[in-house]
Amino acid sequence: MQNTTGPFAFRFQPQKGCLGIFLLSLTSAWVWGQVPDNAPGNSAKPIEKVATSRITNVTVYPDTALVTREVRVPDAKGLHEIVVGPLPTSVLGKSLYGEGSDGIRVLATRFRSRAVEADTRKEVRELQEEEETIQNEIAKNTSDMATLTGNSAFLTKLEAFAGATTVAATEKAKLDSAQVTKLATFLMASRTDQNKEVHDLTLANKELQKKLQFIQRKRGELSVGSSKTEREAVLVVERVGVGNANAKLSYLVENASWKPQYRLRSGKNVVAQGGGGLPGGVAPALDANIVKVEYLAAVTQQSGEDWSGVNLEVSNAQPRLNAAPPELRSLAVVLTTNQTLLTRNTLQPGRPGLPNQTVGQGGQMAAIQNRDNIKQALEGKTNNLEILNPMGNNTAEELEGAARQLRFRAQSESNLRNEFQSNEIWNYAGALDQARDLTLLADEKPGLGGRGRPVSSGEGPTISHRLPGLTTISSRNDDQVLEVARFDLPVETFFKAVPVLTPHVYRQGNLNNKSDYVILPGEATMYHQGDFVGRMALPLVAVGEQFIVGFGVEPQLQVKRTLMEKTRSTQGGNQVLKFEYRILASSYLKEKVKVQVWDRLPLAEGETVNVLLGKVEPEMAKDALYIREERSRNLLRWDLDVEPGQAGEKAKKITYDFRMELDKNMSIGSFMSK
Repeated sequence: MQNTTGPFAFRFQPQKGCLGIFLLSLTSAWVWGQVPDNAPGNSAKPIEKVATSRITNVTVYPDTALVTREVRVPDAKGLHEIVVGPLPTSVLGKSLYGEGSDGIRVLATRFRSRAVEADTRKEVRELQEEEETIQNEIAKNTSDMATLTGNSAFLTKLEAFAGATTVAATEKAKLDSAQVTKLATFLMASRTDQNKEVHDLTLANKELQKKLQFIQRKRGELSVGSSKTEREAVLVVERVGVGNANAKLSYLVENASWKPQYRLRSGKNVVAQGGGGLPGGVAPALDANIVKVEYLAAVTQQSGEDWSGVNLEVSNAQPRLNAAPPELRSLAVVLTTNQTLLTRNTLQPGRPGLPNQTVGQGGQMAAIQNRDNIKQALEGKTNNLEILNPMGNNTAEELEGAARQLRFRAQSESNLRNEFQSNEIWNYAGALDQARDLTLLADEKPGLGGRGRPVSSGEGPTISHRLPGLTTISSRNDDQVLEVARFDLPVETFFKAVPVLTPHVYRQGNLNNKSDYVILPGEATMYHQGDFVGRMALPLVAVGEQFIVGFGVEPQLQVKRTLMEKTRSTQGGNQVLKFEYRILASSYLKEKVKVQVWDRLPLAEGETVNVLLGKVEPEMAKDALYIREERSRNLLRWDLDVEPGQAGEKAKKITYDFRMELDKNMSIGSFMSK
């Protein structure tokens, strides 16, 4: 076992198999286009032909897009080497692959780039030509202004000559007034004409500069930077049958992504004008028991090529172009003494499972080293990286988040056929997960009696939505919002008040996802009675799952929380603090409503403080999920039925009291929301 600098570390070790890797590389070279000239059936190298193609299918992922082109194959039977291009600047060259069809075999697909004099894309070329025309016009105007400046200087000299001549003629009594007047008129008219021409040319150049800047911005948005390198795909295909069958070319592009967005509308028997972007600006009639959902996809498309009339699909997955799983390495464990481990880790006094320990710098350095190693792994530098025992340094959430990022990077490397680097990153991500499982304390591990938040190593479900019909999305600099679907969901409306946090009461809807669509995490724009009421983030919601959404503040409902009494007494060696609270819920609505009221008690971390709930009126909620998940964290909830006009002296009242018992020589030192 190789030595390591860390006293307690995990290290994955490489396995033998160089011959297998060599043979695999040879096989990959054949599959991906390195076809030897002397290969069987390839005695004569086919002549390259430029093929026509069109984009037919696009799948947009969270950070890339998979583009599929239909490529025209010559009608003649036999081998053909066809060139497809130009491909966009954002294409990932190693992601190219070709597919055949009935009567068409794709033998090899390869990517190449070559220098060209100018960008060959039609739309970019047209903008470049227009830009050159404007620049030439600006140059001509500038030259004309220079000529006018020279003429103005000549007129100045002529004025001086005329002045001197007039003076001399006057002294000799030979002044010809008619000639002087004619010369003065000529000079003034020339000055006026020249000044007007300079003014007009200056204004024209300003307008041309504005137009030039606009065209340059437009060209930049189209191409994300103009390129003088043309990217092409070369396909070696064989037509073995007659017909109209064609080949397919697929590739990944960067600078393309999507995110889900939603519009939710609630209300009762309302036809609202505007406020939602529906056709005609009119929202449909709404029912109190229904929420109308618009499922949208905001697509960012700056790949450098337009998608015109394509079958578009959006997916929350990461594209996977690898057919085989990563290779598992062994996990090497290095042991150390408990004292060394305690000294290295940053501990808090009285932490469960370990004795009190003075906080030192060793643990901080270990945490920093782990984070630095994770950063190196994300950069693909995984050689001999170790993971120091994370106990006391790195939390479960931090390690899980790093592992998730690493898996994303590993899959990206695999898509680019960087198999060795991809495999190293996969294994390092797995080592992070196992380090978390094997070493973190019980109070940090959900499911083992701890209070930590749940940590999931899963990536969630893979969801894809194919948009109906054909879609056109131009390559440009802003989001383009498309509709995925519309559907109605049944809703149970209630109101929620948290007076310890805010005096406002919020309208809530308990929805049941009875649609055929999984709702992906995304931002939702909320409308009630046709009016915009705010935005919120929707979670992942499976088909058939219930979820709660908010429809803004209801001003006709009010709550008020008041501390009625506070006492302090002594019992034996303890001090007892007693608190009494009252909450009033008032309604000015015309119908009976359900209101959830939430409050909380202090939550003691250890046994030094005892918190006891006393008399409560009315009784708290009996909901099983609340009792299991929230009540144990000292969160209080009441489910009230509030009648119309129940306000003032008739306001719905909640009263409760609780006691805190602690040593009489101790005081409350701090508070923290958790």
